[in-house]
Amino acid sequence: MSPAELPHYTDYDTRLAAYAVIVADDRILLALWNEEERKRWTLPGGGVEFHETPEQGAVREVREETGYDVRLTGLLGIETDVFEPHQRSTPTGRRLKAVRVFYRAEIIGGELTHESDGTTDEARWVPLAEVPDLPRVSMVDTGLGLLE
Repeated sequence: MSPAELPHYTDYDTRLAAYAVIVADDRILLALWNEEERKRWTLPGGGVEFHETPEQGAVREVREETGYDVRLTGLLGIETDVFEPHQRSTPTGRRLKAVRVFYRAEIIGGELTHESDGTTDEARWVPLAEVPDLPRVSMVDTGLGLLE
């Protein structure tokens, strides 16, 4: 593709997000995402604010969505996807490049609570054996796959 054929920088959005994969006692900590018509389970995490590092964003998002304080114990990987305008949950007329950073994390404080007035409305420890039967976003499988 020549430079003239590349989309102009205003023709798309980029979203940086960070997520924590927290597994303990053969259970994974998940949050119920409520932004689409059908609620689905996801990893705790989300959009990184402009002033934050991805690490800071992951820690903040886990606290907001689950009530837990966490310590990140390692970078698991990075995933990118491109969504066309019609695939986006919020119509903007622009493409979206989603950049997701996955961290391994452990609980260091807090207690399980549900987010109020946010993009998730429940947090739960789910037995790993039950994950395949859950309605979930693909990043749950990505995060678990990165642990292997």
